[in-house]
Amino acid sequence: MAIIGSFTSNGDGFNGTIKTLNLNVKAKMVRPERPSEKGPAFRILAGNVEFGAAWQKTSTEGRDYLSVKLDDPSFPAAIYATLIEVEGSDGLQLIWSRPTRD
Repeated sequence: MAIIGSFTSNGDGFNGTIKTLNLNVKAKMVRPERPSEKGPAFRILAGNVEFGAAWQKTSTEGRDYLSVKLDDPSFPAAIYATLIEVEGSDGLQLIWSRPTRD
């Protein structure tokens, strides 16, 4: 696991940055104009370009978090991460995780 971003709440969404070896963008998470029951809770944008989505989840320990998927034609594969509050830090951190193979 690696921290690839940090975000702060802006009331109805989040603002922050995402940094990897190949990615360094200011990003924002905004609620969709027309939310749906199974659709994402947030769309992720860099400027006006949508490159991801986030779904609200609750862990088995009862902690709320966002399950994030970032994707773009320039990526070799989608990036999966979790946006969580981390004790002792300001705001939220985006933690990357590699999907496990069955």
